Amino acid sequence: MGSTTENAERSTSNAQRSTAEILRILHKWGIHTLGQLAALDKEELRNRLGAEAVRLWERANGTATRLLKFVQPPETFDESFEFDHEIETTEPLLFILRRFLEQLALRLSSIYLVVRELTLRITFTNGGSYERTFKIPQPTNDVDLLFRMLQTHLESPAAAGSDHPIVAVALSAEPIRPASQQFRLFETALRNPHQLYETLARLTALIGNDRVGTAVLEETHRPDAFRMEIFTWQVGAIDPNRPFAGDTPATTEEKAKPALRRFRPPANTSVFVSDRRYLQSDKVRGQIMNQSGPFLLSGNWWNEKTWSRAEWDIQLENGELVRAHESPPSSDYGVTDSADGIWKIDGIYD
Repeated sequence: MGSTTENAERSTSNAQRSTAEILRILHKWGIHTLGQLAALDKEELRNRLGAEAVRLWERANGTATRLLKFVQPPETFDESFEFDHEIETTEPLLFILRRFLEQLALRLSSIYLVVRELTLRITFTNGGSYERTFKIPQPTNDVDLLFRMLQTHLESPAAAGSDHPIVAVALSAEPIRPASQQFRLFETALRNPHQLYETLARLTALIGNDRVGTAVLEETHRPDAFRMEIFTWQVGAIDPNRPFAGDTPATTEEKAKPALRRFRPPANTSVFVSDRRYLQSDKVRGQIMNQSGPFLLSGNWWNEKTWSRAEWDIQLENGELVRAHESPPSSDYGVTDSADGIWKIDGIYD
Protein backbone atom coordinates (compact mmCIF):
# COMPACT_ATOMS: atom_id res chain seq x y z
CA MET A 1 0.00 0.00 0.00
CA GLY A 2 2.82 2.36 0.91
CA SER A 3 4.64 1.61 -2.33
CA THR A 4 1.54 2.39 -4.39
CA THR A 5 1.06 5.73 -2.66
CA GLU A 6 4.71 6.60 -3.17
CA ASN A 7 4.52 5.78 -6.90
CA ALA A 8 1.36 7.97 -7.28
CA GLU A 9 3.05 10.92 -5.55
CA ARG A 10 6.11 10.49 -7.76
CA SER A 11 3.94 10.39 -10.91
CA THR A 12 2.17 13.59 -9.85
CA SER A 13 5.52 15.26 -9.21
CA ASN A 14 6.81 14.16 -12.62
CA ALA A 15 3.72 15.53 -14.40
CA GLN A 16 4.23 18.95 -12.83
CA ARG A 17 7.87 19.34 -13.95
CA SER A 18 8.53 22.16 -16.43
CA THR A 19 10.68 21.87 -19.54
CA ALA A 20 13.46 23.95 -17.97
CA GLU A 21 13.58 21.68 -14.93
CA ILE A 22 13.67 18.53 -17.11
CA LEU A 23 16.55 19.93 -19.18
CA ARG A 24 18.45 20.75 -16.01
CA ILE A 25 18.06 17.13 -14.78
CA LEU A 26 19.14 15.75 -18.18
CA HIS A 27 22.28 17.87 -18.09
CA LYS A 28 23.07 16.44 -14.66
CA TRP A 29 22.72 12.97 -16.18
CA GLY A 30 25.21 13.90 -18.88
CA ILE A 31 22.65 14.20 -21.68
CA HIS A 32 23.74 17.14 -23.84
CA THR A 33 22.81 16.18 -27.43
CA LEU A 34 19.69 15.03 -29.27
CA GLY A 35 21.34 11.69 -30.04
CA GLN A 36 22.02 11.02 -26.37
CA LEU A 37 18.39 11.88 -25.53
CA ALA A 38 17.04 9.66 -28.35
CA ALA A 39 19.10 6.71 -27.07
CA LEU A 40 17.28 6.69 -23.71
CA ASP A 41 14.42 4.28 -23.01
CA LYS A 42 11.08 5.96 -23.55
CA GLU A 43 9.17 4.22 -20.74
CA GLU A 44 11.97 4.68 -18.23
CA LEU A 45 12.08 8.34 -19.12
CA ARG A 46 8.31 8.59 -18.60
CA ASN A 47 8.52 6.94 -15.16
CA ARG A 48 11.30 9.24 -13.97
CA LEU A 49 10.55 12.62 -15.56
CA GLY A 50 6.91 12.49 -16.75
CA ALA A 51 4.99 13.19 -19.97
CA GLU A 52 6.85 16.40 -20.83
CA ALA A 53 10.13 14.48 -21.03
CA VAL A 54 8.46 11.94 -23.37
CA ARG A 55 7.43 14.80 -25.69
CA LEU A 56 11.05 15.97 -25.79
CA TRP A 57 12.15 12.39 -26.55
CA GLU A 58 9.65 12.10 -29.41
CA ARG A 59 10.85 15.37 -30.91
CA ALA A 60 14.45 14.15 -30.70
CA ASN A 61 13.48 10.92 -32.51
CA GLY A 62 11.36 12.66 -35.13
CA THR A 63 8.15 10.89 -34.11
CA ALA A 64 6.38 13.86 -32.53
CA THR A 65 3.15 15.04 -34.13
CA ARG A 66 1.90 18.60 -33.93
CA LEU A 67 -1.53 19.64 -35.12
CA LEU A 68 -1.50 22.37 -37.75
CA LYS A 69 -4.04 25.08 -36.96
CA PHE A 70 -5.34 26.81 -40.03
CA VAL A 71 -5.80 30.56 -39.56
CA GLN A 72 -7.75 32.45 -42.20
CA PRO A 73 -6.41 35.99 -42.63
CA PRO A 74 -8.98 38.76 -42.39
CA GLU A 75 -10.50 39.41 -45.78
CA THR A 76 -10.41 42.93 -47.13
CA PHE A 77 -12.91 44.33 -49.57
CA ASP A 78 -10.92 46.85 -51.58
CA GLU A 79 -11.00 47.74 -55.26
CA SER A 80 -8.61 50.13 -56.99
CA PHE A 81 -7.75 51.19 -60.51
CA GLU A 82 -5.07 53.38 -62.11
CA PHE A 83 -6.10 55.07 -65.33
CA ASP A 84 -3.84 54.76 -68.36
CA HIS A 85 -4.75 58.32 -69.27
CA GLU A 86 -5.73 61.21 -67.06
CA ILE A 87 -9.47 61.85 -66.79
CA GLU A 88 -11.15 65.19 -66.21
CA THR A 89 -14.85 64.24 -66.24
CA THR A 90 -16.96 62.13 -63.92
CA GLU A 91 -18.35 59.71 -66.56
CA PRO A 92 -15.36 57.31 -66.69
CA LEU A 93 -14.98 57.62 -62.92
CA LEU A 94 -18.61 56.62 -62.35
CA PHE A 95 -18.22 53.72 -64.80
CA ILE A 96 -15.30 52.32 -62.77
CA LEU A 97 -17.13 52.87 -59.46
CA ARG A 98 -20.13 50.95 -60.80
CA ARG A 99 -17.90 47.98 -61.57
CA PHE A 100 -16.31 48.24 -58.12
CA LEU A 101 -19.71 48.11 -56.43
CA GLU A 102 -20.83 45.11 -58.48
CA GLN A 103 -17.69 43.17 -57.56
CA LEU A 104 -17.86 44.11 -53.89
CA ALA A 105 -21.56 43.25 -53.63
CA LEU A 106 -20.97 39.85 -55.27
CA ARG A 107 -18.13 38.98 -52.90
CA LEU A 108 -20.02 40.11 -49.82
CA SER A 109 -23.21 38.30 -50.79
CA SER A 110 -21.30 35.04 -51.22
CA ILE A 111 -20.34 35.07 -47.54
CA TYR A 112 -23.63 36.54 -46.28
CA LEU A 113 -22.37 40.03 -45.47
CA VAL A 114 -23.59 43.50 -46.44
CA VAL A 115 -21.98 46.91 -46.82
CA ARG A 116 -22.01 49.08 -43.72
CA GLU A 117 -19.60 51.80 -44.85
CA LEU A 118 -17.91 52.88 -48.08
CA THR A 119 -14.66 54.80 -48.35
CA LEU A 120 -13.86 56.58 -51.62
CA ARG A 121 -10.30 57.69 -52.41
CA ILE A 122 -9.33 59.70 -55.48
CA THR A 123 -5.74 60.52 -56.49
CA PHE A 124 -4.86 63.53 -58.67
CA THR A 125 -1.95 64.25 -60.99
CA ASN A 126 -0.36 66.71 -58.57
CA GLY A 127 0.00 63.99 -55.94
CA GLY A 128 -2.94 65.19 -53.87
CA SER A 129 -5.83 62.97 -52.90
CA TYR A 130 -9.42 63.19 -51.74
CA GLU A 131 -11.09 60.77 -49.33
CA ARG A 132 -14.72 60.55 -48.22
CA THR A 133 -16.50 57.98 -46.04
CA PHE A 134 -20.17 57.18 -46.61
CA LYS A 135 -22.08 55.60 -43.73
CA ILE A 136 -25.06 53.47 -44.71
CA PRO A 137 -28.03 53.86 -42.32
CA GLN A 138 -29.26 50.34 -43.08
CA PRO A 139 -26.47 48.09 -44.44
CA THR A 140 -27.21 46.73 -47.89
CA ASN A 141 -25.70 45.22 -51.05
CA ASP A 142 -28.05 47.08 -53.38
CA VAL A 143 -25.71 48.24 -56.15
CA ASP A 144 -28.17 50.80 -57.54
CA LEU A 145 -28.62 52.44 -54.15
CA LEU A 146 -24.90 52.57 -53.37
CA PHE A 147 -24.12 53.90 -56.84
CA ARG A 148 -26.71 56.68 -56.58
CA MET A 149 -25.14 57.72 -53.30
CA LEU A 150 -21.68 58.03 -54.88
CA GLN A 151 -23.06 59.69 -58.02
CA THR A 152 -25.02 62.27 -56.03
CA HIS A 153 -21.91 63.24 -54.11
CA LEU A 154 -19.54 63.41 -57.07
CA GLU A 155 -21.91 65.44 -59.25
CA SER A 156 -22.74 67.98 -56.54
CA PRO A 157 -21.02 71.37 -56.65
CA ALA A 158 -20.15 71.14 -52.96
CA ALA A 159 -18.12 67.93 -53.39
CA ALA A 160 -14.52 68.52 -52.37
CA GLY A 161 -12.02 67.82 -55.10
CA SER A 162 -9.27 69.33 -57.17
CA ASP A 163 -8.83 71.17 -60.44
CA HIS A 164 -6.21 68.60 -61.46
CA PRO A 165 -7.10 65.50 -63.51
CA ILE A 166 -7.67 62.14 -61.85
CA VAL A 167 -5.10 59.34 -62.19
CA ALA A 168 -6.38 56.68 -59.74
CA VAL A 169 -9.46 55.74 -57.76
CA ALA A 170 -10.05 53.26 -54.94
CA LEU A 171 -13.16 52.05 -53.14
CA SER A 172 -13.24 50.00 -49.94
CA ALA A 173 -16.22 48.50 -48.13
CA GLU A 174 -16.65 47.84 -44.43
CA PRO A 175 -18.79 44.68 -44.08
CA ILE A 176 -21.25 43.68 -41.40
CA ARG A 177 -23.75 40.88 -40.92
CA PRO A 178 -27.34 41.67 -41.93
CA ALA A 179 -29.29 43.01 -38.98
CA SER A 180 -32.35 41.18 -37.72
CA GLN A 181 -34.31 42.74 -34.90
CA GLN A 182 -37.56 41.98 -33.15
CA PHE A 183 -39.50 45.20 -32.65
CA ARG A 184 -41.73 45.91 -29.71
CA LEU A 185 -45.43 46.59 -30.11
CA PHE A 186 -45.12 50.32 -30.85
CA GLU A 187 -41.70 50.26 -32.55
CA THR A 188 -41.21 50.34 -36.29
CA ALA A 189 -38.27 50.68 -38.60
CA LEU A 190 -37.88 53.44 -41.13
CA ARG A 191 -40.29 52.99 -44.03
CA ASN A 192 -37.48 53.53 -46.51
CA PRO A 193 -34.09 54.06 -44.82
CA HIS A 194 -32.28 54.16 -48.16
CA GLN A 195 -34.43 57.04 -49.37
CA LEU A 196 -33.72 58.86 -46.10
CA TYR A 197 -29.99 58.49 -46.57
CA GLU A 198 -30.19 59.56 -50.19
CA THR A 199 -32.10 62.68 -49.12
CA LEU A 200 -29.46 63.42 -46.48
CA ALA A 201 -26.74 62.97 -49.10
CA ARG A 202 -28.46 65.46 -51.43
CA LEU A 203 -28.87 67.99 -48.62
CA THR A 204 -25.22 67.58 -47.65
CA ALA A 205 -24.16 68.11 -51.23
CA LEU A 206 -26.25 71.30 -51.49
CA ILE A 207 -25.54 73.04 -48.18
CA GLY A 208 -22.43 71.34 -46.78
CA ASN A 209 -21.52 68.74 -44.16
CA ASP A 210 -21.63 71.15 -41.23
CA ARG A 211 -25.29 72.05 -41.82
CA VAL A 212 -26.87 68.59 -41.95
CA GLY A 213 -27.15 66.31 -38.95
CA THR A 214 -28.38 66.31 -35.38
CA ALA A 215 -28.06 69.43 -33.23
CA VAL A 216 -26.38 68.64 -29.90
CA LEU A 217 -26.11 71.17 -27.10
CA GLU A 218 -22.58 71.96 -25.98
CA GLU A 219 -21.51 71.94 -22.35
CA THR A 220 -21.18 75.67 -21.96
CA HIS A 221 -23.09 78.62 -20.51
CA ARG A 222 -23.13 80.37 -23.86
CA PRO A 223 -26.77 80.73 -24.93
CA ASP A 224 -27.90 78.54 -27.82
CA ALA A 225 -24.44 77.01 -28.25
CA PHE A 226 -24.66 73.74 -30.17
CA ARG A 227 -22.77 71.59 -32.66
CA MET A 228 -23.88 69.38 -35.53
CA GLU A 229 -23.24 65.64 -35.40
CA ILE A 230 -23.77 63.05 -38.12
CA PHE A 231 -27.37 61.91 -38.19
CA THR A 232 -27.89 58.28 -37.20
CA TRP A 233 -31.19 56.44 -37.02
CA GLN A 234 -31.64 54.12 -34.04
CA VAL A 235 -34.74 52.07 -33.43
CA GLY A 236 -36.33 53.12 -30.18
CA ALA A 237 -34.67 56.55 -30.15
CA ILE A 238 -38.18 58.02 -30.02
CA ASP A 239 -40.35 56.09 -27.61
CA PRO A 240 -44.06 56.59 -28.39
CA ASN A 241 -44.92 55.35 -24.89
CA ARG A 242 -42.93 58.12 -23.27
CA PRO A 243 -45.26 60.58 -21.52
CA PHE A 244 -45.27 64.15 -22.71
CA ALA A 245 -43.86 66.84 -20.48
CA GLY A 246 -47.37 68.24 -20.10
CA ASP A 247 -48.61 64.94 -18.70
CA THR A 248 -46.35 65.06 -15.67
CA PRO A 249 -47.73 66.89 -12.63
CA ALA A 250 -46.08 70.23 -12.02
CA THR A 251 -46.02 72.32 -8.91
CA THR A 252 -47.63 75.73 -8.77
CA GLU A 253 -44.19 77.37 -8.72
CA GLU A 254 -43.08 75.54 -11.88
CA LYS A 255 -46.27 76.50 -13.71
CA ALA A 256 -45.75 80.13 -12.73
CA LYS A 257 -42.25 80.37 -14.26
CA PRO A 258 -42.25 82.45 -17.47
CA ALA A 259 -40.95 80.86 -20.66
CA LEU A 260 -38.62 82.73 -23.00
CA ARG A 261 -39.80 82.62 -26.60
CA ARG A 262 -36.50 83.09 -28.39
CA PHE A 263 -35.86 84.86 -31.65
CA ARG A 264 -33.53 82.91 -33.91
CA PRO A 265 -31.47 84.73 -34.92
CA PRO A 266 -31.67 87.44 -32.25
CA ALA A 267 -33.33 90.62 -33.51
CA ASN A 268 -31.17 93.69 -34.03
CA THR A 269 -32.33 96.60 -31.90
CA SER A 270 -31.44 100.09 -30.78
CA VAL A 271 -31.69 101.59 -27.31
CA PHE A 272 -32.09 105.37 -27.22
CA VAL A 273 -31.14 107.24 -24.07
CA SER A 274 -33.12 110.40 -23.32
CA ASP A 275 -35.67 111.53 -20.81
CA ARG A 276 -37.83 108.71 -22.12
CA ARG A 277 -35.65 105.68 -22.73
CA TYR A 278 -36.87 103.88 -25.80
CA LEU A 279 -36.21 100.44 -27.37
CA GLN A 280 -36.83 99.88 -31.05
CA SER A 281 -36.47 96.77 -33.25
CA ASP A 282 -38.32 94.87 -35.96
CA LYS A 283 -39.87 92.54 -33.37
CA VAL A 284 -40.83 94.80 -30.48
CA ARG A 285 -40.65 98.48 -29.63
CA GLY A 286 -41.69 100.71 -26.82
CA GLN A 287 -40.67 102.87 -23.89
CA ILE A 288 -38.53 101.16 -21.21
CA MET A 289 -40.36 101.26 -17.90
CA ASN A 290 -38.14 98.96 -15.83
CA GLN A 291 -34.96 96.95 -16.17
CA SER A 292 -33.04 94.23 -14.36
CA GLY A 293 -29.36 93.54 -14.92
CA PRO A 294 -26.74 93.37 -16.11
CA PHE A 295 -26.21 89.61 -15.96
CA LEU A 296 -22.62 89.18 -17.11
CA LEU A 297 -21.69 86.06 -19.08
CA SER A 298 -18.37 85.10 -20.67
CA GLY A 299 -16.42 82.03 -21.69
CA ASN A 300 -13.71 80.48 -23.84
CA TRP A 301 -11.22 83.03 -22.58
CA TRP A 302 -8.43 80.46 -23.10
CA ASN A 303 -8.68 80.33 -26.92
CA GLU A 304 -9.63 82.43 -29.93
CA LYS A 305 -13.36 81.68 -29.50
CA THR A 306 -13.67 83.94 -26.48
CA TRP A 307 -17.06 85.58 -25.95
CA SER A 308 -18.70 87.93 -23.46
CA ARG A 309 -22.09 89.58 -23.16
CA ALA A 310 -24.27 91.48 -20.70
CA GLU A 311 -27.93 90.39 -20.53
CA TRP A 312 -30.85 92.54 -19.42
CA ASP A 313 -34.49 91.87 -18.64
CA ILE A 314 -36.44 94.90 -19.81
CA GLN A 315 -40.12 95.75 -19.27
CA LEU A 316 -41.82 97.95 -21.85
CA GLU A 317 -44.75 100.30 -21.42
CA ASN A 318 -47.20 97.84 -23.00
CA GLY A 319 -46.31 95.23 -20.37
CA GLU A 320 -44.06 93.09 -22.58
CA LEU A 321 -41.02 91.62 -20.83
CA VAL A 322 -38.07 91.06 -23.15
CA ARG A 323 -34.52 89.81 -22.79
CA ALA A 324 -31.81 91.79 -24.54
CA HIS A 325 -28.05 91.59 -24.53
CA GLU A 326 -25.19 93.88 -25.39
CA SER A 327 -21.96 92.58 -26.85
CA PRO A 328 -19.38 93.65 -25.80
CA PRO A 329 -20.71 95.03 -22.49
CA SER A 330 -20.37 98.74 -21.88
CA SER A 331 -18.02 100.07 -19.26
CA ASP A 332 -20.69 101.08 -16.72
CA TYR A 333 -23.04 98.11 -17.49
CA GLY A 334 -26.05 100.35 -17.78
CA VAL A 335 -28.59 100.81 -20.53
CA THR A 336 -26.71 103.15 -22.79
CA ASP A 337 -26.78 104.35 -26.31
CA SER A 338 -26.39 101.72 -29.04
CA ALA A 339 -23.12 103.34 -30.09
CA ASP A 340 -21.44 101.82 -27.01
CA GLY A 341 -22.21 98.24 -28.06
CA ILE A 342 -24.25 95.99 -30.30
CA TRP A 343 -27.72 95.45 -28.88
CA LYS A 344 -29.92 92.50 -29.77
CA ILE A 345 -33.18 91.10 -28.42
CA ASP A 346 -33.02 87.40 -27.54
CA GLY A 347 -36.75 86.90 -27.05
CA ILE A 348 -39.98 87.71 -25.23
CA TYR A 349 -41.16 86.17 -21.98
CA ASP A 350 -44.58 84.52 -22.26
